[in-house]
Amino acid sequence: MSAAVTPAVRDARRSRARALCAAGGAAAAAIAWAIEVPLLGIRLTVRFGAMAPQTVVAGQVVGAALVAGLLGWLLLAGLDRRAARVRTAWTAVALLVLAVSLALPLAAATTTSAAVGLVVLHLVVGTVVIPGLASTARIAGQ
Repeated sequence: MSAAVTPAVRDARRSRARALCAAGGAAAAAIAWAIEVPLLGIRLTVRFGAMAPQTVVAGQVVGAALVAGLLGWLLLAGLDRRAARVRTAWTAVALLVLAVSLALPLAAATTTSAAVGLVVLHLVVGTVVIPGLASTARIAGQ
């Protein structure tokens, strides 16, 4: 006979899965950056306003991906307590945020290859984090 899973155990498993999703998004970003920059030779440079162009380095990519994953987790945790269709609501908001986030590389990249590389980084993180976190959404009654 298997013991029933308690709510505390279920919450711990959900938290571990969400942490792995955030970390997985950051790892996927690091891998994508390693392919784009050292292997393909893409220069990920951006310019904001009249500032000098800046190169996007691996630490920034990993940090931004980790922050995005953690903010997604925070939003999902809030929706878990308030929304009826948590998975649907969270996925819709996450996809909207991803779509809006694509405007930044398109507006700030200094070259077409930099814009494509940065968009790919955004999409890679979204591909890992969005379905991963959505799969951890509470189901009614849990």
